[in-house]
Amino acid sequence: MSIAVPELQRAYDDVRRHSVALAEPLSAEDQGVQSMPDASPTKWHLAHTTWFFETIVLRPHLPGYRPFDERYAYLFNSYYEALGPRHARPQRGLLTRPSLEEVHAYRHHVDESISTLLNRLDRGALARIEPLITLGLHHEQQHQELIVTDIVHALSCNPLMPAYRPRPADAADAADTAPATEPHARISAQPLEWLRQAGGIVAIGHDGRGFAFDNEGPRHDYLLRPYEIAHRLVTCGEYAAFIADAGYARPELWLSDGWATVQREGWTAPIYWVPCEGRGEGGEAGASGNWRVFGLSGLQALDPGAPVSNLSFYEAAAYAEWAGARLPTEFEWEAAFDAPGIEQMTGHVWQWTRSSYDPYPGFRPLAGVAAEYNGKFMVGQQVLRGGSIATPPGHTRSTYRNFFPPAARWQFTGVRLVRDN
Repeated sequence: MSIAVPELQRAYDDVRRHSVALAEPLSAEDQGVQSMPDASPTKWHLAHTTWFFETIVLRPHLPGYRPFDERYAYLFNSYYEALGPRHARPQRGLLTRPSLEEVHAYRHHVDESISTLLNRLDRGALARIEPLITLGLHHEQQHQELIVTDIVHALSCNPLMPAYRPRPADAADAADTAPATEPHARISAQPLEWLRQAGGIVAIGHDGRGFAFDNEGPRHDYLLRPYEIAHRLVTCGEYAAFIADAGYARPELWLSDGWATVQREGWTAPIYWVPCEGRGEGGEAGASGNWRVFGLSGLQALDPGAPVSNLSFYEAAAYAEWAGARLPTEFEWEAAFDAPGIEQMTGHVWQWTRSSYDPYPGFRPLAGVAAEYNGKFMVGQQVLRGGSIATPPGHTRSTYRNFFPPAARWQFTGVRLVRDN
């Protein structure tokens, strides 16, 4: 059932304002930089999410709509083959024009046109268009997280190592905001406990109530063997012990592709870990004191009780092997979402699973142009579950299937362990 126009307008306005608010701490220069091919400039994210509404909603459904600039269809298309050619992803940082001011004008033009469209809709038209606008809002929320993670990577490449925003004097006071501060501002580093799960036949996937992406369904039954799941995430202190035990130098702990990546890229620690001056990358039992960590608040002393973040799937799997455990499948993770005693399932780091990103039985992509949204990426990627400190409020679900290539580690990604019972 479609929601009322005023409610949809409020949801639209809230999401669009949040994107702009995330960019407010950044200079115009910050918003134009692209630090690697996998990341995009903030300015591009602000324009691309606007392009989505213009292309998917306004052009087909608002009679007489005049695009802000016809050239933007080429500049800000991301991967939609059906919509024609596009500017190469690795070269988005070269788009010094349009200016940031022009991108904001583009957003204003599209926002005004969406309001015009909503005010013209009868009930039947609203029922057809509301799902597209809602999809666009959730799409923009995905890019809101990318705005944060991409700029952290860019700032980490600056020798000054500037902060995206200063860490609050009392980080705990910011624990319920998103993004708040570093993952270690919201932790529960209690001794690890193992929660026994009975397994059996469980229902997996979205039940159809409320919004979900197409990759979250169809809901289906899955048979799980009994297992035990860690009640909390792996901490920085625990991961520092892995490093101190020569974890990055022991091929027996690593998947073959992971070990090849470690050798090729020269990994010796998580991407944003910086050795303290005068200390090595290992050392005695107090190895957590050897590191500082770069993040939203700049370079900070490593908090040993913080959930470890910015790990690749390869690093997560190697740690699990070292710890005598393994990564959960996405089905084990979802089945344990509401288990008594479980903590930190959302709001800290996305959690790598041992599940490849494959379609569920009976999966069908969305109709029309949106068919390219998820299904075409179902190869060569791993599923992550949960949600991070940069995931916008209201954007997480127990059935949400995030996905990245196994070597990716600029996202807020961490580890939860399971073991066979």
